[in-house]
Amino acid sequence: MSTAADTPVSMPPARSPGVWQLAWRRFRADRVGMVSLVVVLAFFVMIALAALGWIAGDWQAEVGEPYAPPSWLGAPPAQAPAQALPVPQGPPVDLSDVDPLAPRYAEWAERTAQVASHEPPRARTLPLGGDRLGRDVLAKAIKGAQVSILVGVLAAVVATAIGTLLGALGGYFGGKVGDFLEWVYNVFTSIPGILLIFAFAAVLGRGVDTVVWILGLTGWTGVYRQMRAEFIKHAVREYVRAAQAIGAGRWSRMFRHILPNVSHVVLVQLSLLVVGFIKAEVILSYLGLGVPVDQVSWGTMLGEAQNEMLLGHWWQLAAATAFMAVFVTAFSLLTDALRDALDPRLRGLE
Repeated sequence: MSTAADTPVSMPPARSPGVWQLAWRRFRADRVGMVSLVVVLAFFVMIALAALGWIAGDWQAEVGEPYAPPSWLGAPPAQAPAQALPVPQGPPVDLSDVDPLAPRYAEWAERTAQVASHEPPRARTLPLGGDRLGRDVLAKAIKGAQVSILVGVLAAVVATAIGTLLGALGGYFGGKVGDFLEWVYNVFTSIPGILLIFAFAAVLGRGVDTVVWILGLTGWTGVYRQMRAEFIKHAVREYVRAAQAIGAGRWSRMFRHILPNVSHVVLVQLSLLVVGFIKAEVILSYLGLGVPVDQVSWGTMLGEAQNEMLLGHWWQLAAATAFMAVFVTAFSLLTDALRDALDPRLRGLE
């Protein structure tokens, strides 16, 4: 007589980890990728705090002397005030007939002296130096990171999304859809890129959101060609035919089966576009087609630093270059690590 205790208990089958879980395991084993992730997250936290006004909110304040050097260089030697030349005394001259504003000059000079006496003293040194107006270069670099990184990342996301979607449609469906998308691609690539950017800038005007759309609408062509080739190659693979055999629809096969297997290619293109679009923002801002004059970015800082370098004031150029180099390097290493983690050819090496 068998009892319930003797009846074997059937255990549910162990569920194998998914694609994203396996990718996360591989990514965590990459030390360079993890360090790069921390650096990139630190930059995004910094620009979030800057957007909320918690840091670098007073970047326009003239807190230091003009061209104040970085603190570690020390303050320049103080100059003795110039001795005023004695003014010969004589009878007052009435200039009201010549200059109707002459009676107001003394009043304006007194008001200017009162305002100057109430202003806080300016610092002779700043952490990363000051610009020609005495604004803190560190605060400008932080606020400029908010604009430049948002422009580079958002424009790269827009361009990658457009290129991936059009490449998937053209590569998977082919036929008339592929021919039409190839025609659109040829139209965009037949126009020089810089002229196309200038044309969009002339139509859309200036502004951060405008720069994002300009770069996004003109930079998708490389992603399209790459993704079209990948979808053509994967559309005839066995796993896609198996998904079709079990009843998966076209959109499911495209974006649930093929896209995860080509996501490493998308990340590579995204990384290249972020770096390229940050540089493009620098060029547009330098030419006066980028961010407005009341905002700051790494591009406007480099434009200002060009004239400052002629006077020997190099710290604004060094600060903008250092911030840009650290972020671009960390972001490139991060996307390389993510590409390796998502590459299906490396899954069999675990």
